[in-house]
Amino acid sequence: MNHHRKYPIRLRINGQDREFAVEPWVTLLDLLRDRAGLTGTKKGCDHGQCGACTVLLDGKRINACLTLAVMHDGHALTTVEGLADGEQLHPLQQAFIDCDAFQCGYCTPGQLCSAAGLIAEGEAKSVDDVRELMSGNLCRCGAYPQITQAIMGVMGIDGTPGEGEKPFTTGPVLA
Repeated sequence: MNHHRKYPIRLRINGQDREFAVEPWVTLLDLLRDRAGLTGTKKGCDHGQCGACTVLLDGKRINACLTLAVMHDGHALTTVEGLADGEQLHPLQQAFIDCDAFQCGYCTPGQLCSAAGLIAEGEAKSVDDVRELMSGNLCRCGAYPQITQAIMGVMGIDGTPGEGEKPFTTGPVLA
C-alpha cells in the first residue's frame, strides 16, 4: 500500500452516500470530523479507552479512533448527528435531557451512540448489564447514574444497581 496515495472510498453516513479520497493512514474519526464535517463525534483519548468517538458501523458500536477509514469502504455509519429523525430527537437523546444525563457534554455523543448500539444488541436485561455494557464509555463528570437511568428508561428496565450477580463499579480507575 502506497502511504502517499489516496484511495477512493464510499460510505453511507447517516443515510447519505458520501465519497472520499483518503490516505491509508487516516482514521475513521479524522475522516468524520475533518473531511465529512461531522464534529459531533469527539476525539477524546485517541487510544480507544474513553469511548468519546463511538459511532455505529453497520449498526454495531465501534471506536472510530481505532480503525482506518479505508477499511470501511461500502459500509454504513451512524454518528450522533444521524440519531435524530429530522427535528424529532431519538428517544435516547430525549431521555438524556429528561434525566440530566450529561454535564459538560463532551462524552455525550459517544454515550448516545454506544447506548443505541447496546439497545440494538439486545444483551442488557438489568441495570448491571447496562452499566457493564456501557463501561467502555467514560464520563469525566461522573454522570453515570443519570446515563444509566436514561438508557434504562428507554429500554423499559426497572431495577437498582447491584441486583445482578456480578459486582460492578463505574467511573474512572483512580491511580
